[in-house]
Amino acid sequence: MTTPRTPLTPSAVASPSRPPRPDPAAAVRAARRRGAGSLAWHLGSLAVLAVVLYPVIWVIGGSFKPNDEIVGSLELFPTAPIVENFTRLADGIADIPVTTFFLNSTVLALGSVVGVLFSCSLAAYAFARIRFAGRDLLFTLMIGTLLLPYHVLLIPQYVLFQRLELVNTYAPLLLGKYLATEAFFVFLMMQFIRNLPKELDEAARLDGCGHARIYWSIVLPLCRPALITSAIFTFINAWNDFMGPLIYLNEPDKYTVSLALKMFVDQDGVANYGGMIAMSLIALLPVLLFFLAFQRYLIDGMATSGLKG
Repeated sequence: MTTPRTPLTPSAVASPSRPPRPDPAAAVRAARRRGAGSLAWHLGSLAVLAVVLYPVIWVIGGSFKPNDEIVGSLELFPTAPIVENFTRLADGIADIPVTTFFLNSTVLALGSVVGVLFSCSLAAYAFARIRFAGRDLLFTLMIGTLLLPYHVLLIPQYVLFQRLELVNTYAPLLLGKYLATEAFFVFLMMQFIRNLPKELDEAARLDGCGHARIYWSIVLPLCRPALITSAIFTFINAWNDFMGPLIYLNEPDKYTVSLALKMFVDQDGVANYGGMIAMSLIALLPVLLFFLAFQRYLIDGMATSGLKG
């Protein structure tokens, strides 16, 4: 026996649900909130940027001021700019040409870069690719050196270099760079090398390559971002270093730019602030140009050095 089918009424047919109409007033309010938030974010960013850039702007303005207007003046830029602060640098400092200090800093900075890239990359390759007895212990000791303050090692290092008759030379400032004493850069490069596929090493060994050939022909070209990152930081640190040259250099003609700046203050405490600020501004240019030339490699190296592939 079949049951008769009841006809479907229009009310029984389920009508598809329609999305609610957007409220124009709510959309306008949401857009205003987003606009207010974006405006507050940009204003806050500009305020932070002004605080960060204030010293640089002050140095630029002070380099065009006479000495009596630099200290105690609230104006960032002078009403009557002068260029004597820059022209007097051509006369040198204490009868020493300014180019001598820049040449000394360049030699020290580039020598540090070469030493760090060579020694730290070798040590990083050994820790990352070679298994030897005591590797973990040596790596732990190397990382532990990052906890030692520089001033703790200053006196024993000075006594050592004094007995070796290397004081008043660049050897104390450069020797450590060639002995892989920069643990941070060793760690940075080692993390980058660990991300490289080991199949590259195995294929190279099948072709008869040893560790030296693998390191030079395979690892170094692939580690270019990490190498350039280390080069940038090393150049900046060596160029701006003040404590090291102050301790080990005695003759003014061997001074770096950082030490030459203190020569603008004479023994009576009278300072040539105009010349000091002008030379400080010029000293920023090599670091800025070096950074701008390799900044994209710096970003790549910092972004990939700590990742696992």
